[in-house]
Amino acid sequence: MIAVMTTPIVEELVLRTAGKHGVPSPVARELLAESRPCLHLVTFQALTPAQQQEARPAARTGGLPCLPDGVDWPDGRQPLILTVDCAALPRDVLDIELPSDGALLFFSSIEYEPEASVVLHVPAGVRTTQRSATFEFDGEPEQVRVYRPGDLYPVPGLTVSPDWRDSPATSAFLEMGEDRDDTLDNFEDAVREAAAGGASHGVAVQLGGCSAPWQSPPDEGDLVLLAQVHGQAIDLNVYTQTLVVGTREDIAARRYGALAFEQQV
Repeated sequence: MIAVMTTPIVEELVLRTAGKHGVPSPVARELLAESRPCLHLVTFQALTPAQQQEARPAARTGGLPCLPDGVDWPDGRQPLILTVDCAALPRDVLDIELPSDGALLFFSSIEYEPEASVVLHVPAGVRTTQRSATFEFDGEPEQVRVYRPGDLYPVPGLTVSPDWRDSPATSAFLEMGEDRDDTLDNFEDAVREAAAGGASHGVAVQLGGCSAPWQSPPDEGDLVLLAQVHGQAIDLNVYTQTLVVGTREDIAARRYGALAFEQQV
């Protein structure tokens, strides 16, 4: 299992990285104040050799869902894009509350704007059966889209609010020269890389943390990110991003029907 980072370790990592990039300590502390932990779910190849030695999968893309008796595909029959093995996730990493066991199943369209996206929790120990991709609609045979299964491995990481550069010390730093934007870009990238232990997580699945939206961020106000799914993490030919958000209270209480899905292209 990849080691869980504690707050002192994260603080030391950020301050050390700031020193290497010529970023003052007050600016680094403002980034730290606007950061949130996350879990990247990446392929085995995206891990460093050291991480590969201890890695075990915690999620799977695509495939067919295993559901409890009496539970069928959710309405709309959107494809299964992600199954998360909650017990295999590192503990005490995220600042949102996920189930400690069982599986979280994400059903959504990643190729078109999702219409009936669903998150289901299947508790541990419940008997399940793999559901078929074929079904009948108006007397005609139909088939659900099934994406190729692939294992994903958890990597603790750090994300930063896009508004952190509005903080006082950081704003003053930016006013000191035209090259300061590039300095902060390089600093942010180095922090994220160091926090992930060098694992590649650019095209991946992210649980928790701040979103990295291509358009307006959906995790604003009372809404926080549950999951961010790059289309290419599911299918290399799909260039979309699906973001799943909800309140901390709904996520902790497993009121997944209250979650909102947004697709960005």
